[in-house]
Amino acid sequence: MKRIIAYIRKDVWSPYIAGILLGLVGILIAVAATAFGDPAIALGASGAFESIFGGLARLAAPAWVAKNVYFRAVRLPGVTWEVVLLLGVFIGGALGAISSRTWKLSWMPEKQWTQAFGKSRVTRWVLVFFGAILLEYGAGLAGGCTSGLAIWGGLQLAPAAVVFMGGMFAAGILTALIVYRKRY
Repeated sequence: MKRIIAYIRKDVWSPYIAGILLGLVGILIAVAATAFGDPAIALGASGAFESIFGGLARLAAPAWVAKNVYFRAVRLPGVTWEVVLLLGVFIGGALGAISSRTWKLSWMPEKQWTQAFGKSRVTRWVLVFFGAILLEYGAGLAGGCTSGLAIWGGLQLAPAAVVFMGGMFAAGILTALIVYRKRY
C-alpha cells in the first residue's frame, strides 16, 4: 500500500499506467451509462461549458432558453453529467498537484512560454482567450472535444475518433514546429 501511495504522490506518472487507468474509467462510465439507462453519459467535457452557459442564460432569459431548440434537444442547460465531470477533473487535478507537492499559482507560465511569446501577461491572456474559443469551436465542428471524441470514441473504436486523433497529432506537430521554430 505504501508503494501505491508513494506512486500516487509522484509529480509525473507513466503514460502507460495513466492510459490503463483512463481505460478503466471509460469502462466504469460505460457501465454507469448502462445502469442508468442514459446513452448521453460519455467521457467528454466540452459540452459542460455549453450547459453552464445555458443554465446561466436560463436564469437571465428563461423564455429564450425555453424556445431555443439547441437547449431543448441537443444540450440541456444547467448541471449535467459533463459539468460534474469537468468539476471532477478540476478537483482531481488539484488533489494530484497537492499530493505531489507541485501545486502553485502563477501569473506567467514556465520558461518555455516566455521564450516563445515573451513575458507580457496581456499577450498570454489574449492568446489563451482566443485559443479557448477556437478549441471550443473546433470541438463543436468535430462532434466532440478531445476527451469526448478521441478518448471516448476511441474506446468505442469509432472511425471518426481515429481520423480526429490523426488530425489532432498532425496539427499539434505542425503547431509546435511553427511556435517553437526559433528554439530549434
